[in-house]
Amino acid sequence: MPTHAEPMDATDRAGKAPAIPAPAKPARRLRKVLCLDDFEVLARSHLPHPIFGYIAGAAETNASLRFNQDSFQRYAFVPSVMVDVSTRSQAVELFGRTYASPFGIAPMGLSALSAYRGDIVMAQAADQAGVPMIMSGSSLIRLEEVAQASRSTWFQAYLPGHADQITALIERVGRAGFSTLVITVDTPAAANRENNVRAGFSTPLRPTPRLAWDGLTRPSWLFGTFLRTLLKHGMPHFENNYAIRGAPILSPTVVRDFSDRGHFTWEHLKRIRAQWQGPLVIKGVLNRNDAISACRAGVDGIIVSNHGGRQLDGSVAPLRMLPDIVEAAGNIPVMLDSGVRRGSDVLKAMALGARMVFVGRPFAYAAAVAGKDGVGHGIRLLSEEVSRNMAMLGIRRLADMTADRLVLADDFRPPII
Repeated sequence: MPTHAEPMDATDRAGKAPAIPAPAKPARRLRKVLCLDDFEVLARSHLPHPIFGYIAGAAETNASLRFNQDSFQRYAFVPSVMVDVSTRSQAVELFGRTYASPFGIAPMGLSALSAYRGDIVMAQAADQAGVPMIMSGSSLIRLEEVAQASRSTWFQAYLPGHADQITALIERVGRAGFSTLVITVDTPAAANRENNVRAGFSTPLRPTPRLAWDGLTRPSWLFGTFLRTLLKHGMPHFENNYAIRGAPILSPTVVRDFSDRGHFTWEHLKRIRAQWQGPLVIKGVLNRNDAISACRAGVDGIIVSNHGGRQLDGSVAPLRMLPDIVEAAGNIPVMLDSGVRRGSDVLKAMALGARMVFVGRPFAYAAAVAGKDGVGHGIRLLSEEVSRNMAMLGIRRLADMTADRLVLADDFRPPII
């Protein structure tokens, strides 16, 4: 039985990266969205408080969440002028494919709870724009449906607790047609997400008067997402943590099985490598020695990440560790997520050695407020920022975005917790 599908070529017949579609004018509700951060404002008023809090919050004091965004302010650009940048390109090659931009959509769990068919609309928007999207294993839509909607989507797995369950899940991912498998490794225990408790969020959601009131006071979400999902697709379940269906999202009694992952070692990753024949990526690395171990285990890529600040509070920002991990990884492509919000952030990560970056929360907000159109609008905004900044930096291609284009900002001050 095959364990992966043949990779699809993301380039067009002429060998060029697909261009991001640019409609004549965005929908009325998106005209005031000028950057990714603007989606958060709209989502706050659209989503019930517990669901917005689940997306926005991190762990404990949110220290790592702040570290992530502050880390990009540590650096300032050194531009060049009088350079012909009229033919600049932000295309990037990764795992034998050419993508239109050096960023993609990070895995976000429970996306179908915040946006109608959330995983699918994000995958389709990314596919149309020629950028990668990683589907979360903690999703509420069957991975087979997402793979059918977008053949270029990557799949991120939270591995179950036993070897036979791991084998069965990976076989299922391969049968569905995914070519790139991402293994998240920074979840040996469930995080202390106090923000979720304070916001009234739990997994599964438990019916409470507060939850009912939050839904009734957000009618566009109630009718456009939750009730629409119930009527057309039934009660959402955790579909992809195992090879079989998991628990329903709304339940007064069933507790979601987080499966203790504290026993996983590099030997497990080596066995996965032997089973999975497509590109294998490890996500959640912040330590140089772990990067070396990952390369020895046979991975094809590394995502430097602290889980958007949602796991170990106080963990270092990925951007701070990126140069060390790039050096340790040698020829293995290194990517980054956590804290990216602007085209300038993308280019700073490129200068420090990243091949690709991934953005999570803003695209979850975009899908919530405007579906596929919202996600597509967000991708265009970020791509335009990258292109505009490349021009002002005086670079024609991403390979020109080297470390000497950055200096430490003179007025940078480490954040005080």
